[in-house]
Amino acid sequence: MIGAIAASLLTTIFDVLPIAAVLLGFQVLVLRKKPKDLGKVLAGFAYVLVGLSLFLVGLEKALFPLGEAMAKQLTDPALIGSVTDAAGQVDWTGYGWVYVFAASIGFATTVAEPALIAVALKAQDISGGGLNAVGLRIAVAVGVGIGVAMGAFRIVTGDPLYLYIVTGYAGVVLLTVRVARGDAKWIIPLAYDSGGVTTSTVTVPIVTALGLGLASTIPGRSPILDGFGLIAFASLFPMLTVMGFVQFNVARAKRAARRAAAPRTATLNSAEGETPP
Repeated sequence: MIGAIAASLLTTIFDVLPIAAVLLGFQVLVLRKKPKDLGKVLAGFAYVLVGLSLFLVGLEKALFPLGEAMAKQLTDPALIGSVTDAAGQVDWTGYGWVYVFAASIGFATTVAEPALIAVALKAQDISGGGLNAVGLRIAVAVGVGIGVAMGAFRIVTGDPLYLYIVTGYAGVVLLTVRVARGDAKWIIPLAYDSGGVTTSTVTVPIVTALGLGLASTIPGRSPILDGFGLIAFASLFPMLTVMGFVQFNVARAKRAARRAAAPRTATLNSAEGETPP
């Protein structure tokens, strides 16, 4: 274990060095100013190196094996029974628990995603509380859950990946056009960013391990051909759910405003129709 941590630390140092070189290079050569609180900056870099190293070791030793093990257990014939139909083809209806697990793990990892939490809180602050951070996180998590479940379905069926992705992005374009014509067009950039920030440190390792595990255990599937692609689904569907979530809230607010205005309008009309004594 110590050897694995040391090797991961060495690799991380070489990976982080270009980032440090760019930041310090611009600070010294372009801005020509000494970094403020240099001691804290160096300490922060040290924390990053140690944290990333331990995180990578944790992925290799725990999260990847756990995701693959769960995929194997959920596709075990002892649990789901026969997985082929009369023609010898994989029966996608026999993998119900796989879809449920994929949706659940996609939702749970997204809710815990640090990058999404940071973006949601920043969006809530900038909007003055008009956009609820928890609501945004749940909308994104629902999208990721749907996307990962859809990706698991694609692995089971063996369908071409591009059919799902092209169709999904066509839906994103159509929904974007509709949202851009309404009162909620401000959500479009945030919705697009949500698809990126959610596929970060927590979601990617577990979802990737799930995809590789499914492709390794489902008959007729190739890990290299079918095991990857779940992250594409996880990035796609949050754009749809976030725009849909805000569109729904805007429409609900308009209906509430109309209902609130209806009694006042009726009262005014009644008063105008009365004849004075």
